[in-house]
Amino acid sequence: MQQTISVIRTDHIRSNAEYFASLAPTQKLCAVVKADAYGHGAASVAQTLRPTADVFAVALVDEGVQLRHAGTDKDILVLTPPLCEEEVLRGGLEDLIFTVGDARDYALLKKVSLKYGIAVRCHLKIDTGMDRYGFTRDSLLRFLKGTFCENVGVEGIFSHYCAPEKRDVREKQLALFLKCCENATYAFGPLVRHISATGGTLSGAENHLDMVRIGIGLYGYLPQGFSLPQGTLKPAMRVYAQAVCSRSSPRGYAGYGIMPAPEKLSVLRTGYGDGFFRKGGICNVNNLCMDAALLPVLLKKYAYVCVFSDAERYAAENGTISYEALCRVGSRSEKIYVEG
Repeated sequence: MQQTISVIRTDHIRSNAEYFASLAPTQKLCAVVKADAYGHGAASVAQTLRPTADVFAVALVDEGVQLRHAGTDKDILVLTPPLCEEEVLRGGLEDLIFTVGDARDYALLKKVSLKYGIAVRCHLKIDTGMDRYGFTRDSLLRFLKGTFCENVGVEGIFSHYCAPEKRDVREKQLALFLKCCENATYAFGPLVRHISATGGTLSGAENHLDMVRIGIGLYGYLPQGFSLPQGTLKPAMRVYAQAVCSRSSPRGYAGYGIMPAPEKLSVLRTGYGDGFFRKGGICNVNNLCMDAALLPVLLKKYAYVCVFSDAERYAAENGTISYEALCRVGSRSEKIYVEG
């Protein structure tokens, strides 16, 4: 097998989801499976979490359509606004829930729904401090003075904590969000309110509202600034690569670098083309090649070696976060799902 192999523990994903569900037992659980479930495989993760999750969240309409075609029959929320008529039509026909972040997003949904005679669903996105996209309170109030279309069902309202580990920032965002919720509810009736991702969910029940969105926590990791007792969350992914050959190499070039002394080396069939950083961090002796890594050990030809099991540590070694590490290393691998 030339591909790297990601072994995904579905029992760990399920256990992690159940932990977060226990923190918010009366709220809906939204499982975030964007970016192919952070490299873990969205369709399989959704199937694993069908008994636990009430809603699934993706970033793109294409991701939502793929999830629906894979058999997911629960609500699917697309977290970024649609950008064209074709996306609204495709998503509407698959019963996806759109994000509306400004009046033009709503106008696009309205236009497509009337043009094709379809009903579309949406949640309003509020910018409470992330400064990414979403209504400000002033723009929301202006929007709420307009006229609305029966074909466009506004079912929820949400925001996102920019620094959930900082209580003062979190409380300021929550207060602003709740004011916006009150304004929107007056116009549309009861809405599903949600602001907490993994970090917010860990920050106390006052943040849970009607639904919590769990992303990185599902896969066994935490946002920066948070900790839990060891073993509470279980990392779900381990990546293996296969030895292609072994040799004793004299002093000189080895891959893209120079060895100061002779070394016993093995070549693994993995590299930065598989999502690893070029400088490595997988015990390689020099910079990774696109499709090969050199390790200072003699391995049997065809032997499998675990090259990735701790995204937090690997991310720290490479100046990034576990989110990026997981998405990168799961991108070109064959995925094998195991229980126990």
